[in-house]
Amino acid sequence: MYSPSMLRRFFCFNAAASSSSITPSSSTTTITSKKKSLVFLGSPQVSATVLDALFNASAAPSSSFEVTAIVTQPPSRRDRGRKVMPSPVAQYALDRGFPSDLIFTPERAGEETFLSNLRALQPELCITAAYGNILPTKFLNIPPLGTVNIHPSLLPLYRGAAPVQRALQDGVKETGVSLAFTVRALDAGPVIARERIEVDDQIKAPDLLALLFSEGSKLLICKLPSIFDGSAKVNAEPQDDSKVTLAPKISPEESWLSFDEEALILHNKVRAFAGWPGTRAKVLVIDDESSNNHNILELKIITTRVGSNDKIRDNDVHDVAFVKDALVFPCGGCTDLEVLEVQLPGKKVTSAAAFWNGLRGQKLKTL
Repeated sequence: MYSPSMLRRFFCFNAAASSSSITPSSSTTTITSKKKSLVFLGSPQVSATVLDALFNASAAPSSSFEVTAIVTQPPSRRDRGRKVMPSPVAQYALDRGFPSDLIFTPERAGEETFLSNLRALQPELCITAAYGNILPTKFLNIPPLGTVNIHPSLLPLYRGAAPVQRALQDGVKETGVSLAFTVRALDAGPVIARERIEVDDQIKAPDLLALLFSEGSKLLICKLPSIFDGSAKVNAEPQDDSKVTLAPKISPEESWLSFDEEALILHNKVRAFAGWPGTRAKVLVIDDESSNNHNILELKIITTRVGSNDKIRDNDVHDVAFVKDALVFPCGGCTDLEVLEVQLPGKKVTSAAAFWNGLRGQKLKTL
């Protein structure tokens, strides 16, 4: 049997194929209709997935639109060399040969110079995907077809800056991506379409984010014809405000793990905060020969799984053991968190086995 999502993709594909098949060839027909102008707004690497889909779709013979400008975050210092580099979206666009003078990098989307340049382009539609800047009313009034956002959650769930991270932190079994019109209220616009995705209990935030934006780009390309002809706005579903949940921005202070909490809560937090800010824990390293000789070690916890709960503890409740391929941390509720990868400050990520061998017989305890 076909899932609903598979059927949606099938019909969208065939609708596009049918449209292409009945389009007269350019050698026999003069095309008089002007392509619609679309402006794309995005910044991180996941946004480049959407831009790639738009570039490819606009290059098709039957395409009714073209990407006329790109708006992204200003260049910033990144990587170890701290060089000033363009955003991943800007770099991708330049690599594709997109004109540099049509890549705008305003500090704020409400700057008058930027808005004036945008009005001069007369875009009919704007698409946003993790742009990272608040869009004022003056911006939203420019494109007559509106601004459409790809949001990585099933709106109205997880409105806000960190929808994927907060969903994983909550341990959801299902999430998805929504295509919605942008309004002044945060992520509150009418929803054009949603795509649901089951969540694997080991997937981390960067991988889930990439998957959702990949699916979101397919959904966008499928729905563009209805957005351009206006039917998407007519049929868009208002969000039910009674079902709203929020996904506030993550702070670095949240990255610390407390082993008083149950293992599942900690495992979900490790998955959610992977990439940034990561999760950290302080542990006590004790010399086996002298219990007075000890120091506190700060570990970055990289990969975990929840223990099977079939172990009988016959030692101190704070003792960390090594079993098979994992450091086993005792947690609240008589649960165990199995840590598979860790990272010491200034060092590379290492396996639990390599870290344990490096202790050379010293004991490890939770604080």
